[in-house]
Amino acid sequence: MSAQLNQHDFDPDALRKKYRLERDKRLRQDGNEQYQEVSGEFSYFVEDPYLEEEIEREPITDEVEVVIIGGGFGGMLAAARLREKGIDDFKIIEKGGDFGGTWYWNRYPGASCDIESYIYFPLLEETGFIPKQKYTNAPETLEYCRIICEKFNLYENACLQTEVTSTIWNEDTKRWLVKTNQNDEIKARYVVHSNGPLNRPKLPAIKGINDFKGHTFHTSRWDYEYTGGNSHGNLDNLKDKRVAIIGTGATAVQCVPHLGAGAEQLYVFQRTPSSIDVRNNQPTDPNWISTQKEGWHDERRKNFETLLTGGQVKEDLVSDGWTEAFRLLFGNLRDKAPSKMKMATWAATSIFSSEMYKKGFKAYMTDKAMEAMDIRNAMQMADFQKMEQVRARAQEVVKDEKTAESLKPYYNQFCKRPCFHDEYLDTFNRPNVELVDTDGKGLEEISEKGIVFNGKEYEVDCIIFATGFEVGTDYSRRAGYQIHGVDGKTVSQKWENGLATLHGMHSRGFPNSFFFGPAQSGFTATYTYSLDEQSIHLAYILEKALDKGATRIEATQEAEEKWIQTIIEKARLTADFQENCTPGYYNNEGKINQTPQNNTYGGGPIEFFSLMEKWRSKDNLEGLEIN
Repeated sequence: MSAQLNQHDFDPDALRKKYRLERDKRLRQDGNEQYQEVSGEFSYFVEDPYLEEEIEREPITDEVEVVIIGGGFGGMLAAARLREKGIDDFKIIEKGGDFGGTWYWNRYPGASCDIESYIYFPLLEETGFIPKQKYTNAPETLEYCRIICEKFNLYENACLQTEVTSTIWNEDTKRWLVKTNQNDEIKARYVVHSNGPLNRPKLPAIKGINDFKGHTFHTSRWDYEYTGGNSHGNLDNLKDKRVAIIGTGATAVQCVPHLGAGAEQLYVFQRTPSSIDVRNNQPTDPNWISTQKEGWHDERRKNFETLLTGGQVKEDLVSDGWTEAFRLLFGNLRDKAPSKMKMATWAATSIFSSEMYKKGFKAYMTDKAMEAMDIRNAMQMADFQKMEQVRARAQEVVKDEKTAESLKPYYNQFCKRPCFHDEYLDTFNRPNVELVDTDGKGLEEISEKGIVFNGKEYEVDCIIFATGFEVGTDYSRRAGYQIHGVDGKTVSQKWENGLATLHGMHSRGFPNSFFFGPAQSGFTATYTYSLDEQSIHLAYILEKALDKGATRIEATQEAEEKWIQTIIEKARLTADFQENCTPGYYNNEGKINQTPQNNTYGGGPIEFFSLMEKWRSKDNLEGLEIN
């Protein structure tokens, strides 16, 4: 132990104890029930504040080959990849006033992507677009969405300002009936559900939340009419306003500096601090992308995700804060046991399943298990070291000692999505900005005048909810519509005791229906990479179906059950790590493995993509009933 202390200059046992203490104080019995659904009297939180003109049109009663629900990157990529296969008979239904999905809704000041733009933006080689910066902002991302739509002529297939209300399967006609709030009734052979995993805003279920007499809005529906300014800041209307923001996740980290600069007084209410690392954004070298060889884009994003899954690469092509963390985590391990690196999973988790503890520790103390434990310990030491750097940065930047301590995250780095920002911490040095640290408890009450915590009422003119999006709740609730499959069975009924899919895309009882998203699929930090891989997979299947003259595609019962078992077994790789994490949407608010099939593919995205590529190479649509 003394050698470790001398080498690392920290006490691992003390940090483990501190991490556990911080985790335990945040655990709640209510899990996702601690949040209020944005419906009924709270429906105004999901209204579209960006519409310049509402579309008025007659209801549509067309029949098409494919309906794509969602106009975010998933929907755009699905449509683009179908176009590439010559499948042009599709409609895209999007509730927003334009394409963009997450980036249409999230226009809060400072909104930007924390993943390098050269890998986050899909189809860069196809469009020839050159991002202005290493890390792009929301306006440029929206601009790029329009470029994709124009490149692939997606506007001519779009139904914007249109929200799906239900999809109903008709076994006799082998068609889906898609109904919308515009009274459309569109028949489709296939439906692609690309609703987005972070689609529906959520509110904290705090006592008195509807009693506040001042102004309120959610960050995903930013009210610039009230605040003034735009995505770049300059919130001049707040100069005489007292503002509270609830939440300190990735969104708050980006908008708090602008609120601090604009408001007369800003209160930042925090339950759990984010990890704030250096961003160091840089303009794009105009000659750089033009000199890249064909295939550079796919190689670069694969290189990035390989590093994040503990894989070996010849060169770190992205070389940023994300990959720096994994270079630190895995660098020494390659020297220790290069052939065992696969055991170091994408979340730096334990390789041991709960069976190890059931059957007895000694039975597993083989040489291989000892080596794995050595790797795991080295990884934890590297994570401690990285997070000590993050905490030291908060101590160095923030002048008030108590505030600096409150801003230090005590958990493993990838328990929550890490943040990279160069102005957030310094904002707490402003005299008009106060951090209200709830020490993991959350807020007590909202009054007519403001927010009550620890017996003190903070009177404010405006409350901004930076409380994120629903994750882990019922699928139809998050999607905003119900899916009625064979014999009228709904997707909510099918999945009420846990997810059941083949490859995350098909679910038996819902033929000709394709689900996009990370559930039982490959989850990437570069989420557009995962969506593109799913779009490529979708386009392959539909092309094969058309070639065969098929009218019905459905997962077999055997294939679905086998995939569920795969997901459960792979989930054991990450269970121990997630169980020790502070609660958040990554680990279902601390409720781990209650339904272990409700997970992403535990072997990591690169392994999953390789698995799907091998599946396609067999060219027989294994596990699907085609007729």
